[in-house]
Amino acid sequence: MRSRAALVTGSSRGIGAASARRLAEDGFDVVVHYHEAEDRARSTVEAVEDAGGRALLYQADIADPDQARQLVEAALEAFGHLDTLVNNAGMYPRSTIDEVEPEDYERVVEVNAQGAFNVTKPLVDHLVDQQPARIVNLSSILGVRGSKHGTHYSSSKAAVLGFTKSLARELGPHGVTVNAICPGAIETDMIASDTEEKRQQRREAIPMGRVGQPEEIADVIGFLASEQASYVTGETIHVNGGLYMG
Repeated sequence: MRSRAALVTGSSRGIGAASARRLAEDGFDVVVHYHEAEDRARSTVEAVEDAGGRALLYQADIADPDQARQLVEAALEAFGHLDTLVNNAGMYPRSTIDEVEPEDYERVVEVNAQGAFNVTKPLVDHLVDQQPARIVNLSSILGVRGSKHGTHYSSSKAAVLGFTKSLARELGPHGVTVNAICPGAIETDMIASDTEEKRQQRREAIPMGRVGQPEEIADVIGFLASEQASYVTGETIHVNGGLYMG
């Protein structure tokens, strides 16, 4: 039996998939959650198993509190325990304020911000009993500095930061650390449709001269989930090549 288990939401691709692989390499069993991309999620499962971990594949819309609760219940039934939660699932439909309808705004906030709450709430008591335990929330550089094409996205990711700090204060006395990561431009589906001109502009704006890779975010998640990060909580870690220096 492996001694550690993690739930990574939105782990069918990008940062989530890289994080699931990294945690498996570090000795975790991993719940691979997805919403729609089943084929890609199965690839993540294979990667987890290739790294020596057990994997549970589970589909859920975490914007629905009942589905989120059922996800947590299935994870605990499969592995018997969880000691790490990575709230990674999110969506980023680029739209200007005149294009965003109220239902669009609501959906993005439901997935990106409320989704993290929906998964965390039914797991909190277990994590406290399981201590030491870890929660890592994925925010964004755009949750700190804003976006020209995503008021709904930036708002939702800013909410994740408030959620992180408040939860860290609440759970710190119980041996549970809670931290947030704000990625910058990362080579994922989020920027896959960018033109070469846009990509060049992006590279020129980043002091390190390149976009990041999902594995570079996964490495930080691996650290925050480790014993080496036992005294780190309530922090927002910026991983963006110097694009934003907070």
